[in-house]
Amino acid sequence: MGGGHAGGASPYAATRRKALQGQSGWAGLVHNRKIFANAVFASLGGLLYGYNQGVFSGVLSMYSFDHRMASAVSNPGTKGWLVSILELGAWFGVLSTGYLADKLSRKYTIVLAVCVFCVGVVVQTAAFQPSSIYGGRFITGLGVGSLSMAVPLYNAELSPPEVRGSLVALQQLAITFGILISFWIDYGTNYIGGTGSGQSEIAWRVPLALQLVPAIILGIGILFMPFSPRWLVNQGRDEEAVAVLSRARRLPPDSDLVQIEFLEIKAQYLFEKEVNALKFPQYQDGSFSSNFKLGLYAYTSLLTSRTLFYRVIVGSGTMFFQQWTGVNAILYYAPSIFSDLGLTGNATSLLATGVVGIVMFLATIPAVIWIDKVGRKPVLISGAFIMAACHLVVAVLTALYHDSWSSHSSAGWAACACVWVFSVAFGYSWGPCSWILVAEIWPLSIRGKGISIAASSNWMNNFIVGQVTPTMLTHIGFGTFVFFGSFAFLGGFFIMFFVPETKGLTLEEMDDVFGDREGLAVADQQRQNAIADRIGLTAFGRGKPVSSDDAEKSSHELYDDEGKA
Repeated sequence: MGGGHAGGASPYAATRRKALQGQSGWAGLVHNRKIFANAVFASLGGLLYGYNQGVFSGVLSMYSFDHRMASAVSNPGTKGWLVSILELGAWFGVLSTGYLADKLSRKYTIVLAVCVFCVGVVVQTAAFQPSSIYGGRFITGLGVGSLSMAVPLYNAELSPPEVRGSLVALQQLAITFGILISFWIDYGTNYIGGTGSGQSEIAWRVPLALQLVPAIILGIGILFMPFSPRWLVNQGRDEEAVAVLSRARRLPPDSDLVQIEFLEIKAQYLFEKEVNALKFPQYQDGSFSSNFKLGLYAYTSLLTSRTLFYRVIVGSGTMFFQQWTGVNAILYYAPSIFSDLGLTGNATSLLATGVVGIVMFLATIPAVIWIDKVGRKPVLISGAFIMAACHLVVAVLTALYHDSWSSHSSAGWAACACVWVFSVAFGYSWGPCSWILVAEIWPLSIRGKGISIAASSNWMNNFIVGQVTPTMLTHIGFGTFVFFGSFAFLGGFFIMFFVPETKGLTLEEMDDVFGDREGLAVADQQRQNAIADRIGLTAFGRGKPVSSDDAEKSSHELYDDEGKA
């Protein structure tokens, strides 16, 4: 951090809060059981996405589905569209959710996304033509994309800083659990009516319809959960924000820790509001037109502000490399890939696909427990290099034995094992950590918009990967794995050299990480100091009255003086 200051508007408050806050990792989760329970429930949104993602890979390989949708499945190009159109819908869903999350609240945006998701699932389940699958998956994608942004945002803003990474990682754990159960449900329903020409269409309609169960539970249950305290502050509902923080911490509303956390949120909000009023005084009347223009300028500021543009690069770049590791190429087309690696029979390839779900889910659990102790960068870098190595081994084995897997079964199983190791590496690293970064790097006033831009990078690249993978597997074979392995290596170097470590910081301290304090405008720093002093944040952290000599100094100057003493 620039200048060695503690982060935020008041270094005293930051130091005091860190002394009061609880342990990180599993001990912190146990201590914050209420927050943990809320986050587990909210992460049903991740389960919906994971289940939808995994279930369709198995459905694609079912005989009755292929027979019903033959015109779309038989051609690699249309098969790619059948898969990737969900990601295209999700891209639109994410972009619209930034505004909705700020306007309606994070909580009600989740409710709206669930309703859209359910409509898409019903259309898919009742489909008799490929057009219904296309339309249903696009609508489902609108809901899934919105949930992929709103749920991590909600969890990040409700979480204490010492366990925020672990709680946000629950989103990825929920995704991998959804993938896990979808693979095994596919494996079971694949036998309804037999695996051949006698297979019933119930075999693929039931797995699709089951998505409605967690969706309805989430949509109804979220109504009974608290609003984000940071969103409440943005709406001027300070007393409710304090009450939410108090219940989350299981401490009285007037306790130092609750008050410091609230005042830090308040100070950040007031600072950004005052800067906004200074820059755009003509748009402060509260009208729809003015609010729309302010929102538009907020998006523009992501490109014109150096520190915000840096965050755009980090968020969008991380999501770009997450997708181009090839993880969704494997998840969407796992049965086909395992068949190409020499596993014979649809049931066998579905069984191998089920193992992918198990190992990825189990690998995500350590991330939830230890991510706030180890940090983001070591986890992401190690995961990227392991995934790259797995891709390259599979590429070599495929190049050598693609015409003779039957006589080299051990090589085929070695390639399958590399796919499973790849799944482990993604499960503990890029799965949870990429979403943690996207959720935690943005300032309060544009957090919703910032996350929507970064998450849209995930979905657009997800769409492209899903679209091109069948064609790549058909035409370049082992080169597909070389391609994805190269991008995994590049992702590791991107994290190593361009992404700062964000472990253990509050959402309000990210400015220190993404910009040197000496580079901030003097007027901005003075305004932050004045707000911290005005609302009592400095007093809470300092714990002693300000002398007449100190009254002329800013809180950061006082902090530096005491450090020298």
